[in-house]
Amino acid sequence: MLPWKNLLRPLSALLLAAVVALVPAATATAAPDRAATATSSGWNDYSCTPSAAHPRPVVLVHGTFANSVDNWLGLAPYLVARDYCVYALDYGQLPGVPLVHGLGPIDKSAEQLKTFVDKVLAATGAAKADLVGHSQGGLMPRHYLKFLGGAAKVNALVGIAPDNHGTTLNGLAKLVTAFPGAGEVLSSAAPALTDQVAGSAFLTRLNAGGDTVPGVRYTVIATRYDEVVTPYRSQFLDGPNVRNVLIQDLCALDLSEHAAIGLVDRIAFHEVANALDPSRATPTTCLSAIS
Repeated sequence: MLPWKNLLRPLSALLLAAVVALVPAATATAAPDRAATATSSGWNDYSCTPSAAHPRPVVLVHGTFANSVDNWLGLAPYLVARDYCVYALDYGQLPGVPLVHGLGPIDKSAEQLKTFVDKVLAATGAAKADLVGHSQGGLMPRHYLKFLGGAAKVNALVGIAPDNHGTTLNGLAKLVTAFPGAGEVLSSAAPALTDQVAGSAFLTRLNAGGDTVPGVRYTVIATRYDEVVTPYRSQFLDGPNVRNVLIQDLCALDLSEHAAIGLVDRIAFHEVANALDPSRATPTTCLSAIS
């Protein structure tokens, strides 16, 4: 390895640790009432009655460093306009870190999801829900399905750019181990980050014995331009009732990367709608961006 590459190891680890340390300062500014934003836009409405066409409520699960509103300002209204009852939770909160969530231990976040799904099912009277998650939000529910009884309460899980088998962050995550103490700093400051590194104890347990559980339909929607979950094919699942989708196979012009595919990509949103209601699915093409 070239000498300058050796220098990148401690620098990369320090950078990752610094990001975690700076999050509270960066998010301490005042923010609008996000709960009011969601309710006024038609989601997180606990008086919503699922329709005959869409009898299952949809629970949206945000990603790391995100929250229940900002992650879904694109997809939630898209689904509401298509007559879904839509709900979104915050999870993985850390003390003193407002607005930016998905940082706590992933197994504990899955317990929060379990509680939230129970609340949604009780409010809507539905027997099962569908889950749609972005990034960690597509991974974390798999713990709920496998270990917390979620398979009995969930019909489908749709993951948008999920890190199902962890990520190397283009190799940077591995470099944390080259800097003494960096792993401990990251684990104590934001356990979800180390849980998502390829080969972590969390992922080893989650994926042991197979990627899926019986009775649940799985869809993974990935982009070849994902710079966070690398390699992008590590997002795909193996097992029955799995559909793995590369968005560029549907529209070669789609240049969305990790964030955009979950935040603003209406081509991906169309594929989410297809996954939620496969009996009424229509072809996803580049024109789906304007539909």
